[in-house]
Amino acid sequence: MEEPKVGHIHFLNILPLTWSFAHGGNRGLHLVPGVPAELNRALAAERLDVSGISSIVYADGDEKLVILPDICVRTDERVTSILLVTKKPIEEIKDDRIILTAKSATSHCLLKIILKESYDASPNYYVRHIVPQNPIPSDASGSLFIGDDALWLYHHRREDLHYYDLGAEWHKLTGLGMVYSLWVANRTFSKERPEQLQLVYERLVGGMAEGVANKYATIQSVHGEKDFTFEQLEEYLQVIHWDLKEEHLKGLELFYKKAHAWNLIHHVPELHFADVKRI
Repeated sequence: MEEPKVGHIHFLNILPLTWSFAHGGNRGLHLVPGVPAELNRALAAERLDVSGISSIVYADGDEKLVILPDICVRTDERVTSILLVTKKPIEEIKDDRIILTAKSATSHCLLKIILKESYDASPNYYVRHIVPQNPIPSDASGSLFIGDDALWLYHHRREDLHYYDLGAEWHKLTGLGMVYSLWVANRTFSKERPEQLQLVYERLVGGMAEGVANKYATIQSVHGEKDFTFEQLEEYLQVIHWDLKEEHLKGLELFYKKAHAWNLIHHVPELHFADVKRI
């Protein structure tokens, strides 16, 4: 039988899982690498059976998708890898031009909610390719970065710019943590190939746990390849969490409600979970 096609994001925020896959944890899976935006599109087109996706994408596909339990990418407060970088204080942003990274969708919605509700700002947003070495184009007041680019900026700040951690801003607004990514399966795949769905679930949840248990080796696997010190990588892996429990869904559900209230998604999705045997 054909191996299940599983989308995999090569960001540091799932480094433990990447380490596990590199050490045999991908047995029985056909991994398809990509950035969130690419995998979001591939999943929607049913070119993938399971994938990690930006959590906002589930809202547009909840009738065709099921959430794999026990695994996500989340933080309690700060995230350090989703940053708004601005030329002026965030309180002064109103209808300015803000450039959005093309790599993610959840961060776009999160920024729009925060700027509107916390700062009464309604900027003009444009999606454009941006690089951390030149973070803000001359015709804009700010830029949104995610992933490794954002983490690099977090540790390489310029005195003439302002930096805002969207995880910290979300917690300040709501008092809750934020779920940034989910792992989801196409419903057709989950119904027709339940044994393979179980295999994927076990590889993901078990692989993440294995990587976390081997934190030193996990960090060493990318130390020297990435432009971060060992201490910076270790700190980051303490900020990010990968378990998904009932209390973490409150922040996700509130995010969906706020996104819908500001017309960023068509409806508030119901959270449908895959029928798997939990480990």
